Amino acid sequence: MTPPAPRRRRAALALALAFAFAAAALSPVAEPSPAPAQADNPIIQTVYTADPAPLVHDGRVYLYTGHDEDGSTWFTMKEWRVWSSDDMVNWTDHGSPLNVDTFSWARQDAWAGQAVERDGRFYWYVPVVNDATGRMAIGVAVADSPTGPFRDAIGHPLVENGEIDPTVFIDTDGQAYLYWGNPNLWYVKLNADMTSYSGGVNRITLTTQGFGSRPGGTERPTLYEEGPWVYKRGSLYYMVFAAQCCSEFIGYSTAPGPTGPWTYRGTVMPTQGSSFTNHPGVIDFEGHSYFFYHNGALPGGGGFTRSVAVEEFTYNADGTIPLINMTTAGAPQVGVLDPYVRQEAETIAWANGVETERSSEGGMNVGWIENGDWIKVEGAAFGSGAGSFTARVASATSGGRIELRLGGPNGTLVGTCTVPGTGGWQNWTGVSCPVSGASGTRDLYLKFTGGSGYLFNADWWRFTAA
Repeated sequence: MTPPAPRRRRAALALALAFAFAAAALSPVAEPSPAPAQADNPIIQTVYTADPAPLVHDGRVYLYTGHDEDGSTWFTMKEWRVWSSDDMVNWTDHGSPLNVDTFSWARQDAWAGQAVERDGRFYWYVPVVNDATGRMAIGVAVADSPTGPFRDAIGHPLVENGEIDPTVFIDTDGQAYLYWGNPNLWYVKLNADMTSYSGGVNRITLTTQGFGSRPGGTERPTLYEEGPWVYKRGSLYYMVFAAQCCSEFIGYSTAPGPTGPWTYRGTVMPTQGSSFTNHPGVIDFEGHSYFFYHNGALPGGGGFTRSVAVEEFTYNADGTIPLINMTTAGAPQVGVLDPYVRQEAETIAWANGVETERSSEGGMNVGWIENGDWIKVEGAAFGSGAGSFTARVASATSGGRIELRLGGPNGTLVGTCTVPGTGGWQNWTGVSCPVSGASGTRDLYLKFTGGSGYLFNADWWRFTAA
């Protein structure tokens, strides 16, 4: 294998922390206490991400996002990405199982979409430019796994009227709905096959009672802008959306039925952060409620280089949504991480310097590792103590070292593994080393050290109990 091509490095530690501390001023929330463990926002640091669409399936949260290309000065997006977590803190990178080229009829723009599961299959609704018409259309891709690979389900647009941002919702009676729109708001009733619809394309009338009053809004009198997210809680239907422009805030409306009549309820998230757009995603997981959004908080971030973040919240007693502010702390960890089972190297709470790529052994691996880079894994439950550490690694150079540290990148050193040259970036081998002093539940840092240039790649790791 040839060495990986140089990439734009996402964040040196000092710069990343400087941005994090600056972003903390966005929120009045106090600094988190040491327990319980806290996530880091934004939750993905290896690439720019946008337009979060979370899906709960089989005990995990799968997060579907767009991918803003480095250095973008427009919404330059060519692919969608998938991540997953079972603790809301450590997120596993599953790569890109869907891109514009998946749709032979599409030209460009992998913009905001959403995936849903039905009868064991996963349907991903996305907006792309139809090459034949030059207009935005909604395509649908399908897969047998939440991480794909996804394929074009029908070979042509599902619906096309030049508007964007599809969201999909399956009601408790089994009827599925697809909503989308900017500047208007539309819906269709999907058939059971999830790839066709009945009853025609329906336009929701945007009234100020239903969607709020836009200041000075002569052409667009309501607050509704784009990015709808529809769900049901109890007997009440919620539509959360990006409001006003620009910059956007997140507002919401409720209704007694999936098609209305809608009543505007107020602000969910004020205009904050350095991105002039925002995009909501709302789920319940393990008895907690979560609000996903994006901002521009990573180094180099902004309105066209965004990053996904998450906050936990609690509904008010009357079912209304409280005001949610952006924070750098994020959501508390649900449970702990088991370091004694195989963990993918691309399972990350916070990353400094590294990126990810497809591994020849399946899945993803961490690469572009240089001296001083590190990965944080939050809330690793070592129990009475670990005795050794094993990792799957590859190097086309002379390798380097994995320092195992607790509490910080320069925290307590509990072990050091030497990584040799293996003759290629995808020529994998196992390395092991003794561990001493790793006990209890701690934040684990894999700190990478060595010479100059790229050192090695890492595929997975595992501890063994003492």
